[in-house]
Amino acid sequence: MKIERVKSRVSLRRTIESGTEEQRRAVLEIISTVRARGDEALKSYTEKFDGVRLDSLRVTNEEIEAAYQNVSEEALRIIREAAENIRDYHERQKRESWIIAKEDGTMLGQKITPLDAVGLYVPGGTAAYPSSVLMNVIPAQVAGVKRIVITSPPNKNGTLPAGVLVAASELGVKEIYKVGGAQAIAALAYGTETIRPVDKIFGPGNIYVALAKREVFGQVAIDMIAGPSEIVVLADETANVNEIAADLLSQAEHDERASAILVTPSMKLALAVASEVKKQLETLPRKAIAVSALENYGAIYVTETLAEAVEVVNELAPEHLEVMTAEPMQLLGQIRHAGAIFLGRFSSEPVGDYFAGPNHVLPTNGTARFSSGLSVDEFVKKSSIIFYSEPALQRNAGKIAAFARLEGLEAHARAVEERFKK
Repeated sequence: MKIERVKSRVSLRRTIESGTEEQRRAVLEIISTVRARGDEALKSYTEKFDGVRLDSLRVTNEEIEAAYQNVSEEALRIIREAAENIRDYHERQKRESWIIAKEDGTMLGQKITPLDAVGLYVPGGTAAYPSSVLMNVIPAQVAGVKRIVITSPPNKNGTLPAGVLVAASELGVKEIYKVGGAQAIAALAYGTETIRPVDKIFGPGNIYVALAKREVFGQVAIDMIAGPSEIVVLADETANVNEIAADLLSQAEHDERASAILVTPSMKLALAVASEVKKQLETLPRKAIAVSALENYGAIYVTETLAEAVEVVNELAPEHLEVMTAEPMQLLGQIRHAGAIFLGRFSSEPVGDYFAGPNHVLPTNGTARFSSGLSVDEFVKKSSIIFYSEPALQRNAGKIAAFARLEGLEAHARAVEERFKK
């Protein structure tokens, strides 16, 4: 990992991948074909891209029962306990509708309504992510969403990973489809004979999934265009070198474009961590991926002071931030930009990924400057409530009409004045 002396002006922000023109055209064609041909198109694309011809798109009860046979009792207990932790955390995020009454009879308020239907895209490929099922489905259920749909690309044998199916089944999800890629996003947005459309789509995917989510936005809502995973460790000379190296590699193994950065005022620590990362890489199963990530998006930034290091962190606005200093709680108030903040040596980033309870779907690419992690709020909508009394309108009609005429909207003014014509 490269070591660089800095003060504050550093950047983790990378251009959000927009794909090539060829990829965008391919996505547009897939969306158009799915809209025109429905299930037939989904099966055709699944055979073309995933190498399997499906008789049925929907996961059957038999497939779920078979999945349970391939998950150990210990793994099942862990999934269940993690789900309890995640549900308990998200229950505390629930908002209630409210209404206030004023002395003149006016009532104002806000109505919280859960979305009717949401779709969760679960990536396939080299890894299966039952944790993503928990992190997306549970806040939707807490919000009160009635219909939750999961889509995921099938394996070569035409099934979905056992962990994904078991996690979904444990949460009571009934609609699970063996469809991936841009074609799955099109089906969720526009519907087919088998898959009814949803109102909002969640979950990460490859560039084709990301481009498809962009294209269907407006027809449906989407959560975000997720970028590669990021970790920043803020550490002083009291931190454990081996633990820092392990935590940096925990993100570097995700993706060749993942980012792993150490920020510290200690050159001694910086040199020791760089050496330890090389050592731990030697036995890492996903070594090639981690090496590529560290070479291209890894760094160690050395500052003069801890205060400067905190400012560097705020400039980076990382997805995950670990604070491994002598007094981590004292720095919490100074941290303005981070998707999730892990305080102290025993709060390793994977604790948040799987088990603690907070959501692991977080803003990437520096967007923690203005956005938040996934929460119950993403699964509801808010309607304002206005009940204006006659005395209130009488008192304010002239002002409202004057404001309307200030904007050149005469009909707006007359609509108010009409109430008081004799």
